[in-house]
Amino acid sequence: MDYNKAALEMHETHKGKVGIVSKVEVATRDDLSTAYTPGVAEPCRKIKENPDDVYKYTFKGNMVAVVSNGTAVLGLGDIGPEAGLPVMEGKAVLFKEFGGVDAFPICIDAHDAASVIAACKAIAPTFGGINLEDIKSPECFEIEETLERELDIPVFHDDQHGTAIVVTAALINALRVVGKKMEDVHIVLNGPGAAGTAIIKMLMTAGAKDIVAVDQFGTLYKGCNSAEAHKNWLGEVTNPRQIKGGLKEALEGADVFIGVSRPGILTTELCKTMNKDAIVFAMANPTPEIMPDEAKAGGVRVMATGRSDFPNQVNNVLCFPGLFKGALSVRARDINNEMKLAAAYAIADLITDADRSEENIIPGAFDPRVAEAVANAVAKAARETGVARL
Repeated sequence: MDYNKAALEMHETHKGKVGIVSKVEVATRDDLSTAYTPGVAEPCRKIKENPDDVYKYTFKGNMVAVVSNGTAVLGLGDIGPEAGLPVMEGKAVLFKEFGGVDAFPICIDAHDAASVIAACKAIAPTFGGINLEDIKSPECFEIEETLERELDIPVFHDDQHGTAIVVTAALINALRVVGKKMEDVHIVLNGPGAAGTAIIKMLMTAGAKDIVAVDQFGTLYKGCNSAEAHKNWLGEVTNPRQIKGGLKEALEGADVFIGVSRPGILTTELCKTMNKDAIVFAMANPTPEIMPDEAKAGGVRVMATGRSDFPNQVNNVLCFPGLFKGALSVRARDINNEMKLAAAYAIADLITDADRSEENIIPGAFDPRVAEAVANAVAKAARETGVARL
């Protein structure tokens, strides 16, 4: 099937993918007077008296803003807010279809961190949560950190943490398959940008102790003097053996390779230098860092990619609909590390011991159990960590 052609036809036919559907009927004078003036003044007065009643009388409690400035869209790069709108519409569709969460795409003409932060703060009263999407690094770090600190609704950058949660879930099960433990394995991550950095943080939260990050210049280590602040931080908190060099040096004896970088950077020969029962997550899209057959030829035992045409697809749709559903259900102020880790284990634990295998370490995108399992785990963690208001 030609997906490019089909997508153009679908978007043109429907003029996009999302619209507004009224929850109430307005067919009579009484309907009109209740939905709008004069009746609508009463919920306004109630909310004025008690601002928390906005959750009682409006859609805020189940509405997420999908916000992007179009500076890092899919694999397309900085294409601008208008060109990014089809992706944000699609994200809103996925929220609704997979998690029952209402979402609205908001593409903003704002190219620096301060402008994006100001825009998000200005619209926050309308929404129960904000999903940041396709915002380039390093601005995305400052934007998310500031909004998390200054807003009282959950803010989540899916390109960072959605990816990190699903990668962690997949790795939990991959390690179960090969009989290794998170705290014992040597992990190499290639591509420590927004997603890569979040993956490292998430894996450290899950117990990983030996992670080496590799960028286009080589391994990150203490005093590496990168031009990017987050890479200097990674050099301080990772690479306990202070391995220097490039991907070749980092991979010698490694148990796990995680790629969020570019096609073809991992070879069969490099895979052969990894430890027995190696795990490779090659997630560059659409062409991964190494193709599965090439990795298997190098001795890799468990392989995952971001593609739907290979086993073990690492797909963010396993995370964000259920994560927001759970956070909104308890009116969480934040999405903290405990909630993220709970989501990862909820996804991983849907694969039973009997079903788990080298080619089945993570549920499929259409598994109907996922969103509810994630939502329940996230809500429970929110209550236990004190960020729930219900």
